[in-house]
Amino acid sequence: MYAIVTDNEITKFINHPKSLVIGDVRYPAKIFSVWSASELNAIGIYEVVFDNSNFKDEKWYINTNQSYDFDGNEVTASYGTATAKAHADSLYTSQDDTDGLIPNNKSVGDVKVKGLKTTLIITLKQQVSNELAKTDWYITRNTEKSTAIPSAISTHRDAVRTKQAEMETAITNASDTPALETLYTYTTTDGVQSRPLGELPILES
Repeated sequence: MYAIVTDNEITKFINHPKSLVIGDVRYPAKIFSVWSASELNAIGIYEVVFDNSNFKDEKWYINTNQSYDFDGNEVTASYGTATAKAHADSLYTSQDDTDGLIPNNKSVGDVKVKGLKTTLIITLKQQVSNELAKTDWYITRNTEKSTAIPSAISTHRDAVRTKQAEMETAITNASDTPALETLYTYTTTDGVQSRPLGELPILES
């Protein structure tokens, strides 16, 4: 990506090399591949330098739009300070009621917008449901035919539920969004990847 700078102001962006007119001169697209950076700069064309140092994982943060700046030597595209997504639910307030912002099926104190904790626990519950579904047929067979459930299956299902409870507690007790992010962040020790939240037990095939 390139920018055209005129009188120290960015006037245009070029996403793909193409023929263009600057002043009274038409330049072919090949200048982008054969000219040096200083030659391009001399006619006001600068390759955009991307600064992603402020960009954060969009699972946890809301990033700003990129802003562009020319400092006299280069054009940079950078992000402002990211805002952490709310870790807790936001609720309808009395002011919302006064302003007529509460839907007919909601009341003051009901959830207005789900926070990260709620959405993460919803996702965890679905993962647990998917894992238990693999062995639900043992439960159905036991109910219908009184066939004993193998102890390994019962042990696995209990382990899944126990780990689910531990994970939900960890999510609920996280103090803020960075703490939630840390729970889900993998690190590698002695070649083994792990995260503080841990993993649900998976039934081996």
